[in-house]
Amino acid sequence: MPWSEVSPMDQRVRFIADLQRDYLSLSELCRQFKVSRKTAYKWIERYEVDGPAGLMDRSRRPHACSHETPGDVVEAVLECRRRHPTWGAKKLLSILARSHPDWDWPARSTCSELLKRHGLVTGRRRRQYPGHPGRPMTPMNEPNAIWTADFKGQFRTRDGLYCYPLTVVDGYSRYLLACQGLRSTAIELARPVFHRLFLEYGLPLIIRTDNGVPFATTALGRLSTLSVWWIRLGITPELIEPAHPEQNGRHERMHRTLKAETTRPPGGNLPAQQKRFNAFRLEYNDERPHEALDQQPPASAYAPSPRPVPGTLPPIEYPGHFEVRLVSRNSGIRWKKHWVCVTHTLAGEYVGLEEVGDGLWDVYFGSCKLGRMDERRLRIEDHEGRWVRKKVSPMSPD
Repeated sequence: MPWSEVSPMDQRVRFIADLQRDYLSLSELCRQFKVSRKTAYKWIERYEVDGPAGLMDRSRRPHACSHETPGDVVEAVLECRRRHPTWGAKKLLSILARSHPDWDWPARSTCSELLKRHGLVTGRRRRQYPGHPGRPMTPMNEPNAIWTADFKGQFRTRDGLYCYPLTVVDGYSRYLLACQGLRSTAIELARPVFHRLFLEYGLPLIIRTDNGVPFATTALGRLSTLSVWWIRLGITPELIEPAHPEQNGRHERMHRTLKAETTRPPGGNLPAQQKRFNAFRLEYNDERPHEALDQQPPASAYAPSPRPVPGTLPPIEYPGHFEVRLVSRNSGIRWKKHWVCVTHTLAGEYVGLEEVGDGLWDVYFGSCKLGRMDERRLRIEDHEGRWVRKKVSPMSPD
């Protein structure tokens, strides 16, 4: 048999009922129900005024607050805000204090809370970031399996101009493939460096980078025109998670050595700085013992890739069960007489769509999965389920 449960409300009702029967005195009832006479009088009084509803628990909120902001002060703050809807609490209090210097004005934080409470503060729209596939887990188990690339932090040469060192490293052997000082991180400057490396060392399987320009953008799949070019060459771009440089720790550790030996002090100009980079690269690869390589230089563990650069970009092929669509100049594809936005970085390229459910299609560019399309809504969502376009448009002409 389960234990019987009695609520305080039930006890109060029984107390009043026993009191009305008048077979026990008030003192005996208080002892039986284990309450004080003061509490008993309180519930009797409430019952006489409000009936059974008076036996219910009431709010314990105080009727008054000793430090509550006076109503006229609150109204003055709100009226001033309505006249100046872009002014913050600090400016409002400053102008109000000049108008009424004898009033006791609240603190800035209290004024801000008053504005929020009365709906006079509009929340800032949070920036939408594209999804991310997650932590890269591909092992660096052989030369050219993974190249890592990054821009070391920019610095000024002695002529006052900025230098942006682009560094590319073979992840397995730690071989420093390139250390090129550039005037900016623009794709037009970075692409020739990679093209020269591909001609000299062959093609890697993967290039791992951070999420910055020129390696990635905020477009669908975080594709940039540089990473689109890599995919066309058969190279898979791999991104570390945002704000996690330790996921590219080998590269970051090399940057520490590069900075200590080539930028303190910096060169007189970019050509002079590049001479320092070239000398450092030769020493780093061929002479400097590396702790992770059992005190052997990186050149002892590196060999060029057997994959040469093709003369022309090969077409991307998709399995036979894929639906293939051309991304037009307006950055979209045609789907059942409608237009679906993909990304401007793939304009002129073909994407493949694989049906994975009722009206659900995974969207690929080569081997890179971009997201999932729901044909009922005609939208594509990224890895974290964010829509890349919120407005569906009819089919647009090229």
